[in-house]
Order: sequence, then C-alpha cells, then structure tokens
Amino acid sequence: MTIITKQRIPLLGITAYSGTGKTTLLKQLIPALSNMGIRCALIKHSHHNMDIDIPGKDSYELRKAGASQTIVACDQRWALMTETPDRAISLTELADKFDANQIDLVLVEGFKHEPIDKIALFRRSVGKPLDGLIDNHVIALATDETMSVNVPLLDINSLEQIADFIQCWLNKKT
Repeated sequence: MTIITKQRIPLLGITAYSGTGKTTLLKQLIPALSNMGIRCALIKHSHHNMDIDIPGKDSYELRKAGASQTIVACDQRWALMTETPDRAISLTELADKFDANQIDLVLVEGFKHEPIDKIALFRRSVGKPLDGLIDNHVIALATDETMSVNVPLLDINSLEQIADFIQCWLNKKT
C-alpha cells in the first residue's frame, strides 16, 4: 500500500499596519516573482464579511438555498465557495486547497498572528509603533528608514531587493 502525503507549499506572510502598503507591494511583487520563475498564489484575510458571488445570479441563489459548497466555472477559471458558518477556517486548511503542482509559494496578506514566516512592512508615517509588528516569525523588516533590528533590513521601496530576499528564502525552504 502506497501512502501519498500532500506536499506543503511554503507560506510567506506580508504583515503591516493598515495603510502601510501591503496590497500595493504585493501587486508589484507577484509579477516580479513570476518573472523570476516563482509561481505565486495568494491568501488574503479580510476582517469584513465578504461575498464574491453576485446576488441574483444562479450560483448565488443556489448557494443561498443551502448548498454548503458551490463551484462556479467557465473556460478560463473556476472558484469554490464554501460556507463556514460554524467555525473560522485555518490558514493551513486554506493553503491545502492550492494545487502544489501549479504553485511554488503562497503569499499571505493578513493572518498576522499565524506562526508562519513573515516580512513585516513598517513606515513611521503610518503612526503605529514598531514594537507590535515584529514577532518571532518575522524574518525581515522592509522599511524606508535605517534602524537597528534583529532581522535583515530591506528597503521597502526596492522591489528588486525584496524579491531577491524572497527567492533566497524560498530556495532554502525547498
């Protein structure tokens, strides 16, 4: 009997206070990593109740009728919507939904308290303290100023430096 174990895709969090530029950085970082041959997936956490389906569409109406999972598909993409009213789904469960044959890295925006490697972004102009941002899982700090920290310091405005750091980190993980 052969036991097949699911390959774990490395997870890397991008963590920062609201307004620091996480999404802006990720919109630039994903194509840069792709150009380096790194196939990225993304998990983004929202503090708001979200719905990706449109009221009035058949898929929305059927899901609201009680389907606990709904797949909407066309020739170019598909999406799986799963209702989880009784519990919050974990980051690991979400990451396990990705196809490890198509992805080299899962970038994570949000989930700041998860025990995964993270790059923290810091801008003093946001008005929040550095202390609450760095935990034991932060592997680098990207900022626009010089400071003394116990992790590598990256220039938040240097996409190339951040992408190179991620590529080196990923090479060590795989």
